[in-house]
Amino acid sequence: MPSFSFRRFAPALLLLACVLPPLAQADAALDQIIAGPQRSEAHRARDVYRHPAETLNFFGLKPDQTVVEIWPGGGWYTEILAPYLREHGRYYAAQVAPSDNAERNGEIDAFEAKLASDHELYRNVAVETLSPPQFTDIRPAGGADLIVTFRNIHNWLKDGTAQDSFKAFYTALKSGGILGVEEHRAAPGTSLEQMIKTGYVTEELVIKLAKDAGFVLAAKAEINANPKDTKDYPKGVWTLPPGYAAGALDHERYQAIGESDRMTLKFIKPGAIAK
Repeated sequence: MPSFSFRRFAPALLLLACVLPPLAQADAALDQIIAGPQRSEAHRARDVYRHPAETLNFFGLKPDQTVVEIWPGGGWYTEILAPYLREHGRYYAAQVAPSDNAERNGEIDAFEAKLASDHELYRNVAVETLSPPQFTDIRPAGGADLIVTFRNIHNWLKDGTAQDSFKAFYTALKSGGILGVEEHRAAPGTSLEQMIKTGYVTEELVIKLAKDAGFVLAAKAEINANPKDTKDYPKGVWTLPPGYAAGALDHERYQAIGESDRMTLKFIKPGAIAK
């Protein structure tokens, strides 16, 4: 067997190092932003459950991408994604439309207040509307490299808009683009009625929704798993932190369990890899 000569391959290795993206630098930049002062203390305290660096790295986030976050709520991930993408990428927030739902309207108001609180930090945030069936066109110019959605699918099941939402994601992505999903995870075999009631959704249903829209499952991760979560609470997933829907009842018990057990899934839109 011929021996390996580093000197022989050194020019090719040097060229390869020059053309590959600076992954370590990108990760360091993300870590710095996650630790940055723009994040509220309440949001930072949830990192132990939400694992933002690991989750975003799993989805393949890069600083020069066009990224769409679906229903950003009060902006937990906005505090990370907007500054990370500000200089070289683009961050789109596909927000829910105002309605007669007071909780969702409150999230819209909180999100708008966050953007207004620091114009320099959030100056490049573009806000779109996703509320099927009326508003489904969330396509950025040229298409998105990455779409992310965090703990929203149970809402779409309740509204009857889950399939329309996944179709909108497929349309908005470039060929080869990635859909990253995090959702409260139900036990296999849980009925649709129970999913809507408890807020926990089966992996099987999420994968089916994505595949029916045209996506291919690329990978699964246990980044946001929580084996302590028994998923049998009187007020569903909202019993656990940060909601504590049961109030003072068994508060210490739920605090010890922590936030919900969550699936973390990566889907790809078939075609050439997005750049």
